[in-house]
Amino acid sequence: MRSHYCGDLRASHDGETVELCGWVSRRRDHGGVIFLDLRDRNGLVQVVFDPDTVEAFALADKVRSEYVVRLSGRVRMRDEAVRNSKMSTGDIEVLGKELTILNEAETPPFELDAHSAAGEEVRLKYRYMDLRRPEVLKNFQFRSRLTHVVRAFLEGEGFMDVETPILTRATPEGARDYLVPSRTHPGSFFALPQSPQLFKQLLMVAGFDRYYQIAKCFRDEDLRADRQPEFTQIDLEASFVEEEDIMGITERMVRSVFKELLAVDLPEFPRMPFSEAMQRFGSDKPDLRIPLELIDIADLLAGVDFKVFSGPANDPKGRVAAMRVPGGCSLSRKDIDGYTKFVSIYGAKGLAYIKVNDLAAGAEGLQSPILKFLTEDAIKGILERTGAETGDLIFFGADKAKIVNEALGALRVKVGHDLNLVEGEWAPLWVVDFPMFEEDEGQYHALHHPFTMPSCSAEELKSNPAEALSRAYDMVLNGTELGGGSIRIHNPAMQRTVFEALGISDEEADEKFGFLLDGLKYGAPPHGGLAFGLDRMVMLMTGCESIRDVIAFPKTQTAACTMTNAPSPVDNKQLREVGVQVRKEEG
Repeated sequence: MRSHYCGDLRASHDGETVELCGWVSRRRDHGGVIFLDLRDRNGLVQVVFDPDTVEAFALADKVRSEYVVRLSGRVRMRDEAVRNSKMSTGDIEVLGKELTILNEAETPPFELDAHSAAGEEVRLKYRYMDLRRPEVLKNFQFRSRLTHVVRAFLEGEGFMDVETPILTRATPEGARDYLVPSRTHPGSFFALPQSPQLFKQLLMVAGFDRYYQIAKCFRDEDLRADRQPEFTQIDLEASFVEEEDIMGITERMVRSVFKELLAVDLPEFPRMPFSEAMQRFGSDKPDLRIPLELIDIADLLAGVDFKVFSGPANDPKGRVAAMRVPGGCSLSRKDIDGYTKFVSIYGAKGLAYIKVNDLAAGAEGLQSPILKFLTEDAIKGILERTGAETGDLIFFGADKAKIVNEALGALRVKVGHDLNLVEGEWAPLWVVDFPMFEEDEGQYHALHHPFTMPSCSAEELKSNPAEALSRAYDMVLNGTELGGGSIRIHNPAMQRTVFEALGISDEEADEKFGFLLDGLKYGAPPHGGLAFGLDRMVMLMTGCESIRDVIAFPKTQTAACTMTNAPSPVDNKQLREVGVQVRKEEG
C-alpha cells in the first residue's frame, strides 16, 4: 500500500511520486491550501493539498486528527524560508494528488504530544494511543536495536539461543511465584518462572556449553519504579568458566551496546568487594558519580552519654556513620527537615547534623542541636576524620547497621542529585565477594540464590556459614544494578551442604530440587552465568524514570492492567475445571 515510510523522505527524493500510509497528526487550513502532517513509525512528513486536485482536496478538508489515510503525491523541496531544521523531513514536502480515508478516529483521550498533561493512569488505560507518541515510540525502537546488538554479540561469542519453559514448578528464589492451576492434574499447580535458572544449569549438564535467551520472568512482589510483575532478562550461561570469563564476556557486551547505540565508550569497570561498598556507600549498588561517602565514627562516640549514639556504637550489629556534604551549610532547616522525613522511609528515627560555619572558630563555629551531647574530643575526632571544611555539613546515622546503610545510602544519592554533585555521565563497576547468606532471626537466607557456589570448601561452609563468601558478581552502572550472576554449584554434595545451611532438609531438597540434584550426578561441568534486566538497561540508557516507560503494556503500581482490566474474576465453570474454589474475604 505504500512505497516509503513518512519519516524516510529526504531531499534526495525530490521529484519522485510516493505512496504513503499513516495517521494524521495535525491538519491546518491556510487560505485555501490544506496541510496534513502525516505520521508513521519512522516519523512525520508535511503533505500539501491545493484546490486543483478537487477530490483529494475535498477529502483532506474532512480528515481530523488520528484519521488513518493513504495518499500519493510528488515530493518537492520546500521554499528556503519555510524549511524546518527541527524535522528530519523538514527540507521537503509532498504535494498530495490522491487521498483515501482508511479509517476515521474519535477525538483522542489526550493530546499525543510531548507536553501532554495526561496522568499515567489515563495513558496506561489507552496505552495503544500513548504508544503513538513519538517520544514513547523511540524507546521501543531503541529497545529493539538493543536486543539486536545483544543477540549479534552473543551469537558471535558462540552462545546458542534456547527457550526454556514458562510453565514450571514453584521454587523458592526470593519472591512469590505466580501460580497456574492445572486442569489435567487437579489440585496441582504450575508456576511461572522467576528466572530460567535451573533449566539453564541443566542445559550446561546437557553439554550445550553456551546458552542465552531473551527470557520472560515473573515475580509476585511489591512494585517500585524499576520493578514489574513480568519483566525481561538477557539471560546467559556458559560451561568451563570462572568469574573473570563471565565478567569479561558481559563487560564487552555492555561496552558494545553503549558504543553502537549511544556512541559512548564506557570507562573502566573497577572491582569492589561487597563489604567495601556497604562501608563506604551503604549500598551494594553504589553510584560512583556521587563523591559522598559514609565514614565510621562508632569508636569516637562509644563513650558519650548520649545513648542515641553510644547504644549503636557499642552494639555488634549497630553502626554509627557520618557523611560530609561539601557546601552543605547552604541547606536550610526546611531542607534538613525534608531529608529527615526522607530517611524515615528507611526506618531511621531521625537525622542528626552539624553545620561547620567556621572551622577555625572551633566550637563557636559549629551549629547543631546535638553538640551539647558530645565531648570536645568526639567533636574534634569527627571533624578530622570526615575532613570537614568551612561551609560543610555533616549528617549522622546511628542505628542497626542495616537501617544506617539503607538510610544514609539513599540520602547520599538524593543529596548528591539535589546539590548537583554528580560527576561524569557513566560510572560502571563490578561488586564482588558477596556473603553467601544473610541472617534474619537466626535463619539464613541466600543473598543471591541457593545455587551460587561458595568461595570456601563445604567443610568451611558448615563450620562458619555466617562468614562464607560467594562466587557472585553484580554489574552496577550509575547506582543501578544492570545484572547479577555467579559461578554455580556443580557438585551435588556441595549443593546439599548449601541447602542444609538454609535449613532445607534432604527430603525437602529431593522433593523440590530432585531433578537438579539428579542432573548434577551425571557429569555436570563447572559453569556460571549472569542475567541482565533488559527493561532496566533500556530505562537507564534512554533516560527514562520508570521501566513502565520501556515496556509496551506495563502493569500499574498495584500490578494491574487498566487497559484490559486484568486481573479479573473468571466464571465458576472455569474454576471447577481447574479444581479451584474462591474464598471470599470477610468484611
